[in-house]
Amino acid sequence: MSSSSGSGTVAFVCAMPIELSPLVRMLSLTETEVNGTKLHEGTLDGRAVVAIVTGMGTTLATEGTARLLEAVVPRWVLVVGITGALESETPIGTLVLPEVVVNSETGTEHRPAQLGDGRPHGTMWTTNGLTTNKDDLARLRARGVVSLDMETAAIAECCETRGIPWSVFRVISDRANDGTVDEEVFHLSNQDGTPNPAAIERYIAEHPERLPLLAQMAENVELATRTAAEAAIRACAYVA
Repeated sequence: MSSSSGSGTVAFVCAMPIELSPLVRMLSLTETEVNGTKLHEGTLDGRAVVAIVTGMGTTLATEGTARLLEAVVPRWVLVVGITGALESETPIGTLVLPEVVVNSETGTEHRPAQLGDGRPHGTMWTTNGLTTNKDDLARLRARGVVSLDMETAAIAECCETRGIPWSVFRVISDRANDGTVDEEVFHLSNQDGTPNPAAIERYIAEHPERLPLLAQMAENVELATRTAAEAAIRACAYVA
């Protein structure tokens, strides 16, 4: 696909505000409301771009993407954010461009459109809960799963229902097999993706020795969200 700019809105879909923040900063996006839906909007090389935060999990991802696609009719949808590796070999900050995205609850497979110069590889597994059991991870690896997320399959289904091409730009921020993200850590964020101050305060009080780990995790997420945003922005040049 040749590089092109001009007409045809590109929509960025993020699960959490922290995934949106680099896009807002890099593209100088401004908050707005379109047909009752809160979005961020701006331009990139003469092309209109919009961005939305859906919240975490497939239900909120479906609802948020549906609102987006009712408010605007994008030329392309880019799923942008973080994803978790199943093993310890893949470096934090690695861009994942899956060949297939699977909804773990239904088994439905979705194939993102290739956009840009990256080479798609492996399967992304969308699930609503944590997957940390070593036997479960081994089974997923055996079937070619390279990363875990909580929204992409739901976003894909919404786009495919409306005939809108979609692509994925997610970056490794953590690993499911190393114990860093457990149920307590997972619930340091609210379902809408915002931090949960009460949970964070309680966690630090109960686990002060884990402060360095939390700081490292925050650095990893910052790297991953920035890298994902940069990759998605570069890919916009290939939207015809």
